[in-house]
Amino acid sequence: MTRPRSRVLAVAYAVALLATPVHAEQLRALVRDAAGKPLPNAVVVAAPKDGKVPPAQPAIEVVDQIDKEFVPYVKPVRVGTQVQFPNKDNIRHHVYSFSPAKKFELPLYRGTPAQPVLFDKVGVVKLGCNIHDWMLAYIYVTDAPYFAKTTGDGRAHLDGLTRGSYRVWVWHPRMTGAEADTSRDIDLQGTMSLEWKLVLSAEFRPPRAPVPGDAGYR
Repeated sequence: MTRPRSRVLAVAYAVALLATPVHAEQLRALVRDAAGKPLPNAVVVAAPKDGKVPPAQPAIEVVDQIDKEFVPYVKPVRVGTQVQFPNKDNIRHHVYSFSPAKKFELPLYRGTPAQPVLFDKVGVVKLGCNIHDWMLAYIYVTDAPYFAKTTGDGRAHLDGLTRGSYRVWVWHPRMTGAEADTSRDIDLQGTMSLEWKLVLSAEFRPPRAPVPGDAGYR
């Protein structure tokens, strides 16, 4: 029996689509401080200039509490992401934020709260613990589809980008300038490397009280 021509053409077209290479590019970023030292915990963000972005997929991320510290110190997420705040210490924590991008409070608890927190607005959310003043962390919420955080060597790789024009910028909790000052427009046609140098402010964090009996140790 002869296969209908239309069906043969449809199958051939589908095979051709599968065989067509998809150009997934990579953006390699290096971020240093003013002295030229590699800077960890910087968030590098890339947004397509044509405004066409893949839809965000529902996601649940995690910011742990370990040895009376938030882990990680900086957490980049896409807007619409939910974040769990498990307490892995054998003491209670009280997590909160007064940031305009997300005001919330998780009163004293152990273990994992029943419901994650939804981050539904773009911006920087500064976290604190009402019991341990030195516990600080940041959640960077973006509507851009591509982002990554620098590691100890100051490097970050943004994967899965397609060829085209992008606006790229950097954020760090201690940067003295605005994100807009770091912005660059690029035409990505293959793997590209970019570098930034950021001027940082002095870090202010209340001293940790590590000895039982000291104020703030619980």
